[in-house]
Amino acid sequence: MDERREARTAGDLRASDSDRQAVTDRLTKALDEGRLNLHEWDERVASAYRSTTYSELALVCADLPDDGRSMPPQPVSAPVKRPVAEESSGVISDLPLWVKILWTVWFTAVLINLVVWALVTMHSGHKVFWPMWVAGPPGAALFGLSAGVTMIKRTRRNAAAQRRLDAARRKRSR
Repeated sequence: MDERREARTAGDLRASDSDRQAVTDRLTKALDEGRLNLHEWDERVASAYRSTTYSELALVCADLPDDGRSMPPQPVSAPVKRPVAEESSGVISDLPLWVKILWTVWFTAVLINLVVWALVTMHSGHKVFWPMWVAGPPGAALFGLSAGVTMIKRTRRNAAAQRRLDAARRKRSR
């Protein structure tokens, strides 16, 4: 019997309910910090409650920093500039592709009309700025459409994030 006790490591010892709860608290903190998404959190919490030994519990949170502390910043050799196509913030990036295409068509039509107006004005002396009728009303309508689409998209994104947060809080309180 003593030989078996000596051969066991700390990882082979059975975990208690309070040990499992400590690991799930750590996982919840990682979820709140953004280190885990909701799906990963759910899987790991289930795995923590199924664990029977310390080594199994250690595997559940092996890739997380100790005590939820942030890792120290790594030295960066040179700042990396992302191409414009990969930018993820800003007004234009929130627009769907079809709205971006509409803006491109509108901008092209306005440019063509401005060039035609400039050529006609230089040759005839006619000074009425008629491209404003091509640019103004359609541009205002397109701006309203873009603002509406952006607001709807952001509202849906915020509502989905709130639902995920509420679901995580409900699971935590159980």
